[in-house]
Amino acid sequence: MDDALKADLIRVAHLIADAARPETMRLFRSAELLADNKADGGFDPVTAADRAAEVAMRAVIARERPNDGILGEELGVQGGTSGLTWVLDPIDGTRGYLCGTPTWGVLVSVADATGPLFGLIDQPFIQERFVGGFGQSEVRGPHGTHKLATRPSRPLKDSIILTTFPEVGTTAEGRAFHAVASQMKLTRYGMDCYGYALLAAGQVDLVIEAGLKPYDVHAPICVIQAAGGIVSNWQGGAAHHGGQIIAAANRDIHTVALQILQDAMDG
Repeated sequence: MDDALKADLIRVAHLIADAARPETMRLFRSAELLADNKADGGFDPVTAADRAAEVAMRAVIARERPNDGILGEELGVQGGTSGLTWVLDPIDGTRGYLCGTPTWGVLVSVADATGPLFGLIDQPFIQERFVGGFGQSEVRGPHGTHKLATRPSRPLKDSIILTTFPEVGTTAEGRAFHAVASQMKLTRYGMDCYGYALLAAGQVDLVIEAGLKPYDVHAPICVIQAAGGIVSNWQGGAAHHGGQIIAAANRDIHTVALQILQDAMDG
């Protein structure tokens, strides 16, 4: 891929995230915010802000790169002819959005047949944007613009792990997660995509989750890998299809945690 195309994809990714910001902020912490439930069992919320943000994001792509495909959480798949696909999650962490916590984010990434190439994690309320791919790795926010770098290696007993849901996934997946977490210094829940951003920023050591979709992970993969981290599935393979995900600050902790997960799942 030539530099001109890379620059154009970076430009459009920022325009997409810019378009989502006002749509997500319009209802955030508003008494008018309501949610529909997409799940037959349990609670999988979607709001008018999710839908409006994705419409605005798709409008940018239609204007700037009409030959690219789109995979979005709310509006599905739109085919393209360029070989590139934009993967969009207009509000990753809608449960957090409903609660008024600033742990949700807008996820934007672009992928080819091999997987994600460039991605953004944008938090509109805090006005932080985490960028990764095509030689870029930085966060832009209230403290200015800074390079992202994951944490160096340290023992599990001195490390921090994040996830979104206390149950993680199935009973077996939850048991495997807690096999790792029980050996660590600190475990925190409810982070959504912001947990991956914190890992890329060098604040935590591991994020382990299950039951994810491609639009949940494409942008975090780009941001974390560009910052020096590793993202895989629980078998050590490619993570961009979703499912069981382990994101690690470095290879050492990835190797140790991955073995614990696999042993727990096998047991």
